Amino acid sequence: MALLRIAVPNKGSLSQSASEILREAGYRQRDDARQLTLTDTENGVEFFYLRPRDIALYVGEGTLDVGITGRDLLRDSGAKAEEVLGLGFGRSRFRFAGPAGRYDDLAQLAGTRIATSYVGVVRSFLEERGIDATVTRLDGAVETSVQLGVADVIADVVETGSTLRQAGLEVFGETILDSEAVLITHTGAVPEGFEVFRRRVEGVLVARSYVMMDYDIPTDRVADAVRLTPGIESPTVAPLHREGWSAVRAMVPRDGAQRLMDELFDIGARGILLTDIHACRL
Repeated sequence: MALLRIAVPNKGSLSQSASEILREAGYRQRDDARQLTLTDTENGVEFFYLRPRDIALYVGEGTLDVGITGRDLLRDSGAKAEEVLGLGFGRSRFRFAGPAGRYDDLAQLAGTRIATSYVGVVRSFLEERGIDATVTRLDGAVETSVQLGVADVIADVVETGSTLRQAGLEVFGETILDSEAVLITHTGAVPEGFEVFRRRVEGVLVARSYVMMDYDIPTDRVADAVRLTPGIESPTVAPLHREGWSAVRAMVPRDGAQRLMDELFDIGARGILLTDIHACRL
């Protein structure tokens, strides 16, 4: 069977997290950052470590089957590739920013010069809203472009906004794009072996989001407890050797698990345990 060819970011903010999720999914990963390819024949895959901005192009052309890249880079590339799964890391938000106090509405962008590292994303956003502006690609820090007279407005990733404020800029208008790392394939194509790969990655994502909860509860309170911990399909309930008591096991969201333990304790549950899940298949 042919190996599934997968593009992985070779550097930047997505690289380490992408390799971590692949390792957790049971795939070998490189130990040397200079290594450009890695073949994992046992799991039927071959990894190619590429510039994050190039990954969508390779997948869109069908040269590679699957890729991990940013939603922003996918949209900006214009490649014939599509997002099939959000991966929950590398999150960023794109906003417009201009001199403080000068802009407060997107309509004011008409006729302006906009500097950005993501020309494709910004042009598509403006076209959808019927706004005519000049969009110029600048790599690197675009904040200084307004001060240098190259642009009137910038479109860039905004985290805390402190860098923008230092440059005398402030955000305005709606968000251009909420981005994160995504799994992509060629548009309309499902490569052989992809479903197994996808299930493994999804299993890691679920395992990161859930924990296993075990507890003992008086049998006459089981119905109340199960309402609090319905599990994915249904919780496991088994009688204990101690008469009148039952043991319950269920997957619960990691967020809020401590509060849930308190609620179970209040209705009589005891011996409440949380256990990490390393991988799963749903």
